[in-house]
Amino acid sequence: MFLVEIFITLKPTVNDPPGITVMGAVQNLGFDSVVGVRIGKFLQVKLAESDRTEAERIVEDICQKLLANPVIEEYRYELKVLSEVS
Repeated sequence: MFLVEIFITLKPTVNDPPGITVMGAVQNLGFDSVVGVRIGKFLQVKLAESDRTEAERIVEDICQKLLANPVIEEYRYELKVLSEVS
């Protein structure tokens, strides 16, 4: 059993209007040292799989076919072994 943490972010060359809005709000609150904000997605997925290679293949397929838009987004993930089903 694996817990997969998936991080999806816009590619650096893609404009991020929500990030710009948040940065403006943060600076309006007086946090002048904030010079950039990027908005992304974070997902946790539990996989009932015992083989790490197969788990990675499944996660790659899910990210490429459903979760990330490869034109404007990039993703990374971390597989963590779960000792028990929870």
